[in-house]
Amino acid sequence: MPNLLIELFSEEIPARMQAGAAENLKTLLTNSLVEAGLTYAGAKAFSTPRRLTLAVEGLSAESPTIREERKGPKVGAPEQAIEGFLRGAGLTRDQLEARETPKGAVYFATVQREGQPAEAIVAQALEATVRNFPWPKSMRWGSGSLRWVRPLHSIICLFEDEAGSRVVDLEIDGISSGDTTEGHRFMGSGAFSVTSFDTYEAALKRNHVVLDAQERADHIWQDATNQAFASGLEVVQDKSLLAEVAGLVEWPVVLMGQIGEAFLELPPEVLQTSMKEHQKFFSVQNPKTNRIERFVTVANRETSDNGATILAGNQKVLAARLSDAKFFWENDLRVAKAGMDAWMRQLSNVTFHNKLGSQAERIERIAALAKDIAPQIGADAAQAEQAARVCKADLSSEMVYEFPELQGLMGRYYAKAAGLSDEIAAVCQEHYAPLGPSDVVPSAPLSVAVALADKLDTLTGFWAADEKPTGSKDPFALRRAALGVIRLMRENQLSLRLERFIEMQLVRHIAQLSKSLSQDDIAGGEAVQADGLPKVSKDLMGFFHDRLKVHLKDEGIRYDVIDACLANEIADDLLLVSQQAGALERVLKTDEGANLVQGFKRANNILKQAEAKDGVEYSYGADPKYAETEEEKALFVALDAADVTIKDALADSGFERAMTAMAQLRQPVDAFFEAVQINVDNEVLRRNRLNLLSRIRSVCGQVADLTQLEG
Repeated sequence: MPNLLIELFSEEIPARMQAGAAENLKTLLTNSLVEAGLTYAGAKAFSTPRRLTLAVEGLSAESPTIREERKGPKVGAPEQAIEGFLRGAGLTRDQLEARETPKGAVYFATVQREGQPAEAIVAQALEATVRNFPWPKSMRWGSGSLRWVRPLHSIICLFEDEAGSRVVDLEIDGISSGDTTEGHRFMGSGAFSVTSFDTYEAALKRNHVVLDAQERADHIWQDATNQAFASGLEVVQDKSLLAEVAGLVEWPVVLMGQIGEAFLELPPEVLQTSMKEHQKFFSVQNPKTNRIERFVTVANRETSDNGATILAGNQKVLAARLSDAKFFWENDLRVAKAGMDAWMRQLSNVTFHNKLGSQAERIERIAALAKDIAPQIGADAAQAEQAARVCKADLSSEMVYEFPELQGLMGRYYAKAAGLSDEIAAVCQEHYAPLGPSDVVPSAPLSVAVALADKLDTLTGFWAADEKPTGSKDPFALRRAALGVIRLMRENQLSLRLERFIEMQLVRHIAQLSKSLSQDDIAGGEAVQADGLPKVSKDLMGFFHDRLKVHLKDEGIRYDVIDACLANEIADDLLLVSQQAGALERVLKTDEGANLVQGFKRANNILKQAEAKDGVEYSYGADPKYAETEEEKALFVALDAADVTIKDALADSGFERAMTAMAQLRQPVDAFFEAVQINVDNEVLRRNRLNLLSRIRSVCGQVADLTQLEG
């Protein structure tokens, strides 16, 4: 079967766009070919800084002829309807056939779509793909209308079958397809022709171009680690930087250089960030001291001096960059050693949000909440308040202004320079965490207290200001903050009644909003008022519950199980809800648990029907002296025992024990329903048995609201 080779050769494509563009080329083109009726065995996409390449193997030579029957309007339908059907099918009136159907005579037409050669389909598909390519950013050049990420120079579109290879003719904005390309911009030997993917890839390599981005990345990493190992050092792993650098070069040449002695005492994170962000250098550290001592750069060409000139130039530029970093570091240390008061004063002039005040006002709120939370989780309240007041001081530092991604980390260095304890210094770095689902969660009580306060202040603030997430839009990362609170509580086994702290912080925000907003804004619904606090608190807890459902669903717990556990008085304790949901999920996977739920639902349905019919609530008064059968008496005994066990277990958050005790009711409940009729003529017996069903509902309902369970 034929093969297809496509190359789109242009000026340099930004590294961050290459992988996505290669995948888009493959998806768009192969989808178009399949829609046109072609099949293929496999497709691979490649990218380099100057080209996107697609190789399709086992392409069918032509699309099949397709015959399909279409049902049209009824015989006698308005002429306009018949003419519209004919136009859509590309037929004339004499090609219609009238047939009798259960709904009367209807016109039918047989439409035949002739097959096309694969080359014609490829030409149409490639032109459409190029003209409508989804670049994040694109440009026009010259007088043409084509938009591409950078000026497009040439197109290879080569069809290869048993008869040999031939160019698929097409022209896009004055660029005609061909079978020639170029190698490396500096080391290549000029234009050359290709006849297949194999000759194309081999010729590129002879012309100093490695087509496969993964092969380039592997070569860079292997060579860098080998050079570092030879010097007793190791390269700091950075997958995102490796992928980016592999997209900057077609022929990677790895060079290792020295960092000036004057910069070696800079914090390793500063060195690493500065070299990565500005120079795209890898950091090389001494494994014994963790000090960064050298760097690795990747050139795009070989030189006669083995890269000495390139390395000298890079070291000169790096020295200038690191001189700036050293200047920031030394200036910041002077401020930190003076106590960081100057930085904290500056935060009064930094707006956090126009409705929620300055960063300084925000810090005051966080400090107050951290002080409230600390005793509940085993942290010192005074230390929590102190840590919260300094945890964001580094936002005013010169280093964080230059490298915002170092916020928190630099705060830790500066807090230690200010003479604060290691625990408070750790808070400065750790209170931002977790920032994502895979981020490490802090475990030190002081850090946890401030991290919870920080996230709860953010959430309550934006809820108070009526700036909640809508749909997929979440500009203030409030979903991430809620998930952070959930993970902090669950992974540190913290049992906290959140609603109390939410309401505390909402009160503080209302005070802030009354200063930030006019009375017209407040009255117009721009922010919550004091009398609306319970509603806002409940709404925010609902947001936490939605995030918790997603989090627990990822762990394999069903939504209805989570809902059953949220419908109780501990719903604002996210740890207990999680533990309860996990225990219920496990019990429901047993025969006893699943069958008990069916018995519970049966009891509940009978009870609801009787209560609706009689207009009363059967919720107390079941008396064992009216029990007639052994099964009925046994159920009274079993419910009394289970009630005591479940109450004791729940008092100690022993959800497993409580669930097990509930599941053990399966046998007496099943036996009761098999032996006893509820709705008997004797009204005393009927009422007693209905009250006994109510007892089943109340005893099991202590564990979770089983009415929420599906099935």
